[in-house]
Order: sequence, then C-alpha cells, then structure tokens
Amino acid sequence: MNIFILLIGFPGVGKLAIAKELSPLFPAKIIDNHWLNNPILRLLDDDGKSPLPEGIWEYTGRVRQAVLDAIVAYSAPSANFIFTHAGIEGDPRSMRTFQQIAAAAQQRQALLVPIRLLCDEDELARRISTPERRVHLKSIDVETSRERSRRACVLDPQHQNTLILDVTFASPQESAAAIRNHVLNVVGNF
Repeated sequence: MNIFILLIGFPGVGKLAIAKELSPLFPAKIIDNHWLNNPILRLLDDDGKSPLPEGIWEYTGRVRQAVLDAIVAYSAPSANFIFTHAGIEGDPRSMRTFQQIAAAAQQRQALLVPIRLLCDEDELARRISTPERRVHLKSIDVETSRERSRRACVLDPQHQNTLILDVTFASPQESAAAIRNHVLNVVGNF
C-alpha cells in the first residue's frame, strides 16, 4: 500500500519538523510546500512580512502540479509521501491545493490521510518569530500570524481519514508518533 500523508497547518505550526520525524517511520518522502513555492518566491524581493502578489500562487500551483504529475508517472508503486500545506478554511486556493494532492493520491491508488495541525495563538507567534524561518523564505510576521489565528481556521478537507491534532505542547517526535498511530489505524480499517 502507498500512503499520502498531508500535514495541514498554519505557518509556524511545525509541519516540516513533524514530517522529518514522521518520514523514517513509514518510510516516506517529504514534499514540503516551501520546496514547491520557493523556486518562484526566490524571484521576488520578499521580506517575509509584506503581502505577496496574489498572482504568484498561480505559478507555485504549476510547480506543485508538475511534481505531483512526476510522482504519479515515475515513483515506485509502493512509495509513500508526506506533503505539507498551509491551508486555510474557506480559501479557494487552499482547497485547490488539497484537490491537487487528493487527485494524485487517487491516480496512484494511494491512501490519503489528512492531518489538521492546530496550535495556540501565543505558541504559534513564538514559533513563527524564529530567525531560521526566514532563511527558508518562510513568513516571520508575528502580527499576521496572530490575526490569522483569530480570524481563520486550518483547512478542513472533510475527508474520512482526517486526524485533528493539537501540537501546542507536543514535540515533533510526539506529534509524529500520534500521526503514525492514526495512519496505522486507518490502514488497519482499510
């Protein structure tokens, strides 16, 4: 069986850190949203705080689709993947990203397991302000993070295999263990 795990959460929640802990447990290849976005974002003079041009996401979506097409066409049938996604409930672009990943899972006949990662506003603001995030072209805007936490919700794909996991006080290792257990339960029921 091949598995697509989709870690969905706001910037700073720890998607990549959790993916790195989770990937050896299956094993799985990580496809981080910034690895797909950054080839395009590096073309901009982005300070990590100013809003990005809305049209830029069309280009990152094309990069994502090319990667997904390559996975479908060339990855070993038994390969597992962990994707990260900063999806926001009610945002059409967030849902399109989910649909792209879900379609690739369906084409591969992979088991799709979305994980909604939730985190307290103060802890998220603390995490987002770390300097190493900027090196990877990640947002470091604490005020935007707080505003997002107050006004938006993490994307809920309404998928039967979804796990909701609060990672406010959990380490990446603890989060990965909880996700592993959930995936194994889903696989057992499949």
